Amino acid sequence: MTPEKIEPEWRHEQRPLLYPEALQAMEARAAAIRAGTAPELVWLLEHPPLYTAGTSARAEDLLDARFPVYDTGRGGQYTYHGPGQRVAYLQLDLKARRPDLRLYVHCLEEWVIRSLARFQVKGERREGRVGIWVARGGGREDKIAAIGVRVRRWVTLHGIAINVEPDLSHFQGIVPCGIREHGVTSLVDLGLPVTLGDLDQALADTFEEIFGPDGPMGRSEGSAGA
Repeated sequence: MTPEKIEPEWRHEQRPLLYPEALQAMEARAAAIRAGTAPELVWLLEHPPLYTAGTSARAEDLLDARFPVYDTGRGGQYTYHGPGQRVAYLQLDLKARRPDLRLYVHCLEEWVIRSLARFQVKGERREGRVGIWVARGGGREDKIAAIGVRVRRWVTLHGIAINVEPDLSHFQGIVPCGIREHGVTSLVDLGLPVTLGDLDQALADTFEEIFGPDGPMGRSEGSAGA
């Protein structure tokens, strides 16, 4: 008898969610996943305008605290979140998948790259720079997606943020991810009439390729949790 395929729950938040509320929910869900009382989760949402500081954030990179600033346990430096940006928090059981943090981050990058490709956007990795980048010509490169993760007892927290149509001027209050020599962009800034709903569909379509049973970060059918 073939074991039943185990898939994460998908949740789509309909209102901008305050960061402390999201963090509390992630912590509770991670505990439930570890206890085996809840399935994995892919959580799609937006935040109101805010800045978050990762574990490597430097005080001098907060240029203008025009929005609330939250310390967080994820890796990385300062990041902006706000309306028009799709945040996807993944809560996956890496022990039941692949207990390899480096591979997990690589797979998050690949998920973003494949999703952007659905809109003929070439997202690229850059050595020594976190996130996904778009070459604009003339040597200019802009960041279109941020990645920040935390893993506790092999259950993941946080995830990715892709710029669809945020107010790009809001990034001016920080040095995004500590990188001063490059800018930020969005799908709409690139001239593409893409909506959050369009991107959500692309994320759903490509998720299975990476995180499905046959993907590099796939969970074996019928595998036990932590």
